[in-house]
Order: sequence, then structure tokens, then C-alpha cells
Amino acid sequence: MTAAYVALEGGHVLEGRGRASGTARGELVFTTAYTGYEESLTDPSYEEQILTFSYPLIGNYGVREERFEDDRVHPRAVLAKELTEEVADWLETEGVPAVDHLDTRDVVTDIRDGGAMKCGIAVGEDVTEEDALEQLEQCKGMSDHTDIGAQVSVDEPTVYGADNDGETVALVDCGAKGSIVDSLLARDATVHVLPYNAAVSDVEAADPDILFISNGPGDPANYEQAISLVEAFVEDTPVAGICLGQQIVAEALGGTTAKMDFGHRGVNQPVLDLDSGQVVMTTQNHGYTVDEPGDYLEVTQINVNDDTPEGLDGVDHDIITRQYHPEANPGPEDTLDFFDNVLEMAEHTPQRAVPADD
Repeated sequence: MTAAYVALEGGHVLEGRGRASGTARGELVFTTAYTGYEESLTDPSYEEQILTFSYPLIGNYGVREERFEDDRVHPRAVLAKELTEEVADWLETEGVPAVDHLDTRDVVTDIRDGGAMKCGIAVGEDVTEEDALEQLEQCKGMSDHTDIGAQVSVDEPTVYGADNDGETVALVDCGAKGSIVDSLLARDATVHVLPYNAAVSDVEAADPDILFISNGPGDPANYEQAISLVEAFVEDTPVAGICLGQQIVAEALGGTTAKMDFGHRGVNQPVLDLDSGQVVMTTQNHGYTVDEPGDYLEVTQINVNDDTPEGLDGVDHDIITRQYHPEANPGPEDTLDFFDNVLEMAEHTPQRAVPADD
């Protein structure tokens, strides 16, 4: 059996079965999702993290590329109670270390009690506990202020649905899931996917009806250019955001964000709409939350479990954001009408003048 060691920030070193070789370090988090492992593993929001699956068997319906949210696996490593051969082979091919035969109940309990923590992993024929501990020590020295967007964003503007007849959306790619683009295309939108550090001129060149800030990994305060774009366009252009996008919009408009103890990651997060009183189940993956929305945004939806903001609307501007993933791949489809609501904002917004050429 291939050796595998997991060194936790709290001092424990776990021994499991190695399923994909290599070393890794990152923030240890967990998801409660009982399905959708392909979508989770290809979600850019897991960049620089080590993902623990709380559901005991991962891989029981195979691996199909059409379910992927991106073209590669994003977690630095994967922990599970049991991984099937097909998933283990996939992770080996991707160069992502994987460990199973762990009591993931204990791992999840450690995270819930102590919060998301730094972790080091070593998997291979000749690795030792010391190799995992060395990875942990290197992880402890890493700065939280990283240019993580560069690892998950497109390099150049890309247009999808150029022949569509609907609204034009400038999607700032901070690590966007492919399902967000698909959901907009399904509503006949033209989508300009822009780099996370796009300039004002890049957005102006797209001449969008909607400025949309995507999900993505890390601290929203690190996305300074995306924050600047919201500030620059919010007066004239409707603004939308999902997950990290909600946090970025709040940061841009005088709100504050905070790191959560262990975040929301799973497909069964209950959200209460404060206007209708309806509770919907949602898919989520985030470690930060809006702490205070500021004067320009109002909280319209909250998480039933901890009262954190799940939806924000603009007080005086056309703004709609959601902390969860309305596109829900995988997960419930209770909130797909979010995309209809986003595109409807453009219908009652005066057409902006296109900037004149110099």
C-alpha cells in the first residue's frame, strides 16, 4: 500500500492509503455534498485548498468530462473515506495527491471545532511523516494576500454567444464556473469573459448591458481591480455577482467582508428570502462572507443556519448578488431564476453612450 500522511495545523498527523502520489500544502476544508464530486473537483473556487469529502464514497458514478466546471482539477489535494479506482486514476493523471481510508468524520469535526486550517500532505512509496510536516511548515509561511486570481482566470477576453440576440454581459472571471456562462447563454445572452484584472477600457470595449463579477477563490480584498471596475460602472451599468462576486461588490460599495470559521461548502445550504418568506436549498462554496453590506446595499436573503447574508440588492442602483451558486451544478435548481432577474435589470436601464474613439 502506498504510504500517505496528512499533517494538520493542530498537531495531528493522520496516516491513510495513498491513491495519487505527490506532495501538497494548502488550507484544509470540507464539503458536505453527497454528489457532484466531478463539479467540486473542477471548481476554481477550490484553488490552493485541500478538499475533504464528508460523504464516505466518492466516485460511484464514474468520471465524465461533460460535467466538469473547468478544464482541470483545482484543489491541491483530496481526502476521502473511500475513492473509487476511476477517481483515483483521474487525480493521478492530474497530478493531484489523494488519500483515502481516513476517518473523515474526525477530519470534519476538527475543522468545525478549530476552523479551516493549514495542512501538509505527502503520498508515495518512500514518504514519511516528516515529509508531510515539512509541507505544513512551508504552508504556515505562505501569505494570505496572494494574486490567486491569476491562477484561475482567462488570460485574454473571450466572447461566447456572439450571434445571440439577448443582452450583453461582461463577466469578470475571478475563477468562474463554466455553468455560469452556460446559464447566461441559455438565456440568449452574449458573454464577454474578461480577465480578473481587466481594465475599465476592456469593459468599455464589450459595451455591456450587465457587469457580472464571478465566483472565485481567496480573499475578496485581493481582487483590487475587480473592485475598481464595480466602482467605475455601478452608476451607469447594472451589476451582478455570485459568491466571491457578492463580496467584491460589497467591498466596492463601502461594505466589509470577513473570513468564516469553516465556510459553506455543499449542496444543502438553506437560504431564507426575507421578502417572500420562502426557504430554498442552495449549492455553496465559499470561505468569506459579507460582514456589513454598507449603505448602498440591502440584505434580501440570509442563511438559515447562521444568518449570514446570502442575497444583496442595490438601494439606489441596479444591483443583484447571491452568495450561493444559482446555476447549481450539482445541486438543487430552486434559484435558477436569478439569471432571469439579472438580465431583466438591463431592460429598464437607459442605454449607455459608447465612448468615442480618441
